[in-house]
Amino acid sequence: MHYRRLGKSSLVVSAQGLGCMGMSEFYGETDDSESIATLHHAIDRGVTFFDTADMYGIGRNEELVGRAIASRRHEVIIATKFGNVRGTDGSFQGVNGRPEYVQQACEASLRRLKISTIDLYYQHRVDPKTPIEETVGAMARLVEQGKVGYLGLSEAGEQTIRRAHATHPIAALQTEYSLWTRDPEEGILAACRQLGIGFVPYSPLGRGFLTGRFQNTSALGEKDFRKFHPRFQEDTMRKNLQIVKGIEQIAKEKGSTPAQLALAWVLAQGEDLVPIPGTKRRTYLDQNLGALDVRLSSADLQRLDEAAPLGITAGTRYPEAHMRAVGI
Repeated sequence: MHYRRLGKSSLVVSAQGLGCMGMSEFYGETDDSESIATLHHAIDRGVTFFDTADMYGIGRNEELVGRAIASRRHEVIIATKFGNVRGTDGSFQGVNGRPEYVQQACEASLRRLKISTIDLYYQHRVDPKTPIEETVGAMARLVEQGKVGYLGLSEAGEQTIRRAHATHPIAALQTEYSLWTRDPEEGILAACRQLGIGFVPYSPLGRGFLTGRFQNTSALGEKDFRKFHPRFQEDTMRKNLQIVKGIEQIAKEKGSTPAQLALAWVLAQGEDLVPIPGTKRRTYLDQNLGALDVRLSSADLQRLDEAAPLGITAGTRYPEAHMRAVGI
């Protein structure tokens, strides 16, 4: 395993983390026993960076991660998030960044995870109704209380990142980034580097699309939230499969899988990036970790840039209502 530092913080994590969301919701059927086995296998393989959130499974994902790491807490860095509020019935009830809610959400996450300190605490989405200085100020108080180690933001816009960082140092920004979502290259990545903020790409495999496993919508189960995503509709999938074909050709020449090549591309964008591909199965975990052994030449990187240039992907990355919550 290789390790990377998140920005200017003292957080050193495995070069590839593990996104845990799908273990509890959103990507079809779940299996807690296999998920826990996957988490344990990840630790055995040297993965130290686990990503969850209070909204995943309406708290169940934090509980799952907490059970899995109970006897191995000292081996892992736990990142979780607050801000996306859901009802007990699973309904989405908006974003809350009010100071009193920040405190309540943190304490609830600590209980579910059964830990005394959250290593990295993200605001999951920016609350447009609450000044970022107030939200980050409340998060900073959690650091003073010893309940949080470092602060992070997720899907925040450049000016918000700068204002937040001026209030309290931000260790990491988590935002979608992959060969089919290159939006951060239009300013966010540069701002993070200027400020010394680590960058944590989520969905580095394009929600699984870049693996080549999806040729049409029939491959998506009834409980799979990708069925409602603009990029996974029949017309956009047909267009986006052209991106996958280019990746598959280069992967074949490199002796890797398309998924490994796509992850290797993200890893090659800088030592300050730590992608967190999600999986709930040990088999896919091992395949993803194989990306760490893929070496890309400048010619390889140029070919991938030509196969998947900025802006080529058909469809927005979320439905319209969800898109309004990113980049604030």
